[in-house]
Order: sequence, then structure tokens, then C-alpha cells
Amino acid sequence: MSRGWLRIVAMVLAVLAGVMVWRARNEMAASGGGSGAAALPAPVVDEAKAAGQTKETAVVAGGCFWGVQAVFQHVKGVISATSGYSGGSVKNPDYQTVSMGATGHAESVQIVYDPSQVTYGELLRVFFSVAHDPTELNRQGPDEGTQYRSVIFYESDQQKKIAEGYIAQLEQAGVYRHKIVTQVVGLQAFYPAEGYHQNYATIHPNDPYIMFNDAPKVANLKKEFPELWSGK
Repeated sequence: MSRGWLRIVAMVLAVLAGVMVWRARNEMAASGGGSGAAALPAPVVDEAKAAGQTKETAVVAGGCFWGVQAVFQHVKGVISATSGYSGGSVKNPDYQTVSMGATGHAESVQIVYDPSQVTYGELLRVFFSVAHDPTELNRQGPDEGTQYRSVIFYESDQQKKIAEGYIAQLEQAGVYRHKIVTQVVGLQAFYPAEGYHQNYATIHPNDPYIMFNDAPKVANLKKEFPELWSGK
């Protein structure tokens, strides 16, 4: 993620890396590799759709929160997606301290959704299919560090069961060339990120980082999950 002069210097490298990463991922998807660029099988273990309209929350981390937020903002049944921080010990963290990798927090996204329209398992299917690559340890694309790790922060025993069941299902099916490194841990707290991070991909579609790293994720969502595409 490029913020500030230090990251501006690295922008050109990030752009080039983004092109190569997504080209490699698309090629891997065609051969069944761990790319996150193709739809995966639906979870065998999932919650039933709610009978009436209501709200539930899911929190995930999968690299830069700009792209993860952008993906879920386009999912049918998602009411809101907020970029923030989870998984660390520091209360009320800010972007600069999280970026140093010393807080224990991961860039995360809080998803508020209507379970009568989309289930928790369907959200995880999107998360593993197009939002990030769950086989990359402490990194995503050009971003490196524990703050970019892959995590599912469960809020109930049911969410934990669905998450662990889906990971086991994907591993058994051998859909990735490499082992899934996604952590499944209980949510302790979620801290919303600064205002300038919210809706970043929507507000800055011409940012080279967004164009090469995040826009393809949204495009893949529309292509692979037309039934979940919100049309927004």
C-alpha cells in the first residue's frame, strides 16, 4: 500500500509487481493452482439463510484492506464493509503503527451483512476465491509483513465451525498448489481505520495500486459470482 513519500518511491515497483502477480495468478487458476482468481466449491458446512431480514457481522483479513473492502462492497446482501485493524494487543491503533508490524494487528475488514440474502459460508467462499490468496504467508502481492496476514476472526462457535470446515474442505479437495495459511482466531476487537482509508478503491480508481492489485479482484467477483454481484 503506498501512503507517504516512502511508499511513493516504491509505487513503480508495486505496479510492476502487481502486473506480474495477477498474470501468474490467472495462469495458476487455469491449472487449478492457489490463485484466488476462480470460484471455489461452495462450503459443505454453512448456516441456513435467515427467514427474515436481519444483520450479522463477519471480520476477515487478507492483505491490504482497500481491495478486500472493495470486493465485499459489491457482494449482494452486504450492508457495509469497513476497513480497520484486528488481531493485535494495542488499543485504538493507527495506520502508521500498524504498518510498522509491531502492534500484532492485521489490516482487516468488518462486513455487516443480511443473512437472509447471503450466508457466512458464501462470504468465505468469496474471500478465498477472489479477495485474496490464502496460501501467502504474512504477505499479499507487493505487501509484506504480519499486518497483511490471512485471518478469519470468528465471533461465534458457528462461525468458527464454518471457517475451519471450509478450510479443511478446500485442503482435502486440493484446490491450491500450496497449503492454506489462513488463521482462524476469535475476534477480540475491531478498530475502524482512518477516514482516508474508507472506500479508497472507489474514490481512487486510477491509483496504480488499485488498478493493478484491487480492480482485478472486483472484476473477478463479477465474473465468478454473478449471483452474488450486487450491481453497485
